[in-house]
Amino acid sequence: MSELSLPQRLARAVGESSLSERVAVAQERVYGPVIDWARRSPFHTSVLGHSVHPPLTDVTLGCWMSASILDLAGGPQARRGATLLVGAGLAAAGPTALAGTSDWAEMNGPERRIGAVHALGANAAAFLFLGSLIARMRGRHGLGVGLGLAGNAIAAGAGFLGGHLALTHGTARRTTEAT
Repeated sequence: MSELSLPQRLARAVGESSLSERVAVAQERVYGPVIDWARRSPFHTSVLGHSVHPPLTDVTLGCWMSASILDLAGGPQARRGATLLVGAGLAAAGPTALAGTSDWAEMNGPERRIGAVHALGANAAAFLFLGSLIARMRGRHGLGVGLGLAGNAIAAGAGFLGGHLALTHGTARRTTEAT
């Protein structure tokens, strides 16, 4: 039997962590009504044969990553486009989070704990991008760029955990019985 890689060990540690369990319990308390609604919402569907959360993350993260590319390579003339992309990513983040919440509502054990930490990271990234948008709109482009880069770094970590859930644990699978 081969030894687990560092990323695999990290995901396993998150899934076994008592701190991750406390994060999950706190999220259930804070977001209880949203979780109940998401479980019964159109965001929890089998129409694709898998969760709608993964493709929605592509929109959110694609906008945010594209904004950072424009920030770093586009020069001053790209600022307006980068700001627009940050806002579009934030607009997509709401449905993306609701779809993820509908998935998480069905999880237990290590998947539930990994999902809770994934959601915490995604929320932190969204708040950093909200700060980025506010800074940009107030003419503080440098601060907006920095907050966006930090948001992308955190989103990458959260995305790793989400990808681990969907691909390794199969949590994104849907059948007609799951709805």
